Amino acid sequence: MLALTISLICLGCKEVDANQETTLNLEVTKNRPTLFGDGIISTGLYQRDLAVSPDGNQLMYTLGDYKQQRRSLVQLNKVGGVWSKPELVSFSGVYQDIEPFYTDQGNTLFFASNRPINNDNTRKDYNIWYSHKIEGKWGEPKPLNNTINTTEDEFYPSLSNNGSLYFTATKPEGIGKEDLFVSKKVNGVYQKPSVLDSTINTKHYEFNAYVNPEENLLIFSSYGRADGFGGGDLYYSLKDKSGRWSPSKNMGKDINSDKLDFCPFVDVNRNTFYFTSERVVVDSSKINSIKEFKAIANRAQNGTGNIYSIGLDALHLEL
Repeated sequence: MLALTISLICLGCKEVDANQETTLNLEVTKNRPTLFGDGIISTGLYQRDLAVSPDGNQLMYTLGDYKQQRRSLVQLNKVGGVWSKPELVSFSGVYQDIEPFYTDQGNTLFFASNRPINNDNTRKDYNIWYSHKIEGKWGEPKPLNNTINTTEDEFYPSLSNNGSLYFTATKPEGIGKEDLFVSKKVNGVYQKPSVLDSTINTKHYEFNAYVNPEENLLIFSSYGRADGFGGGDLYYSLKDKSGRWSPSKNMGKDINSDKLDFCPFVDVNRNTFYFTSERVVVDSSKINSIKEFKAIANRAQNGTGNIYSIGLDALHLEL
């Protein structure tokens, strides 16, 4: 997760007016990265980890303060074709809850959290949790067992249709400083995780991987590679016919910036790729007042994390 650690203070946040309809269109895809939900989702605070439910009627993401000292999960629901305003997920707001991922047709949610595991309040590590939707509401989260969760950190769950769980961890058997692992699900039980080989992991940082439902596309971030553009770049790998991952490739300057680019997600039903970036767009116009200065400083693209989208076809991945 190289990703950092957010106060749900909405200070300076560009909020949606109470009488204003929240406008989001998941069907519109561009051929270049475009800020997603400007003023609704992407604001001057820190947003990352977008996930879209399979039916496209719920969005979830992580919202944090400017320095990611507190982070919570936020959701929006579409009812009757109209999106709700962002609101905290019912179980979130106390602990650091991050990195949502939907499975089971949107009825199960996986995420990472530092909430106490097994009633042990002395532990502050991140683990992978899940929640089932019960009568339209998220139930009490439960942790995965200690085959997956250890006293080290486990982050960014992503699952294929056959149940394979990909995640980030720091483990003694790893290759680098942070690595990507996979746990196969056999007869409903997660097996001992294995570290992905050197086609994916390096001696540097590999983190926050998305795997597609067919488990033949992996998109992740890495920091420290010679071909990187800056603070961490997005890479991808395709699985060949023998079941091996191809050597990972940088997704290029059309996707990556000189800042941190991470938290990939593909909405396969609407053919859209989402990611988080700390890229900055500088307003070079003259500032005439403190009020104007604050307004500019609290816009999206101010160097905190924001969410971007691009049409999947524009990536030219040969699946």
